[in-house]
Amino acid sequence: MRAEDVMSSPVVTVRPDTPVKAAIGLMTSHGFTALPVVDADDRLVGIVTEADLVRDRVIPDARTLVWREDRAPVVEPPPDAVGEVMTSPATAVRRSADIAEVATVMLDGHIRCTPVVDRGKLVGVVSRRDLLRTLARDDRAIVADVRHVLAKYGGHGRWAVSVADGVVTVVDEFDDAEDRHVASVLARSVPGVQAVTVTSRLDERV
Repeated sequence: MRAEDVMSSPVVTVRPDTPVKAAIGLMTSHGFTALPVVDADDRLVGIVTEADLVRDRVIPDARTLVWREDRAPVVEPPPDAVGEVMTSPATAVRRSADIAEVATVMLDGHIRCTPVVDRGKLVGVVSRRDLLRTLARDDRAIVADVRHVLAKYGGHGRWAVSVADGVVTVVDEFDDAEDRHVASVLARSVPGVQAVTVTSRLDERV
């Protein structure tokens, strides 16, 4: 699978001059954890996360403080525009990136949402929820997709396909090692596939 196979698109974005209050509203109303920041040409310039928006905005409650009135802390107004609080540059991936590599980048970097770009322009985002949605695909949907991609390559009836918890087993009616390799590659491209085993009918008779 590639990033373009699981990414969410179109993407809700903000600009560097978007008010932080507006970005907070977008994030909370949509249930997002981050928003890509783009310029006028839809080129990615950064990303604004929950942490970016919360930082320095939750002020102390004076009722919990022991300071005297004349020693109350002076709280400066927080930045008003997204461009002042966003994370830049953003960690982005190409739309052709292997989803296994994307998952590694996200987990190693503790990133919840990764923008997907094509020649610098934002085309989608991959979130942890997108990855989980892929892993949660029903076996019936997976087997239908695997059969479809294999039928396009070898014709209908050439392959017997079964799936159990995302693990695909493909049986080739013929004995062609090159075709079995191609079948394995194609099956692995289907969202939700965890592993693939390809054998031939001849193997079963031995």
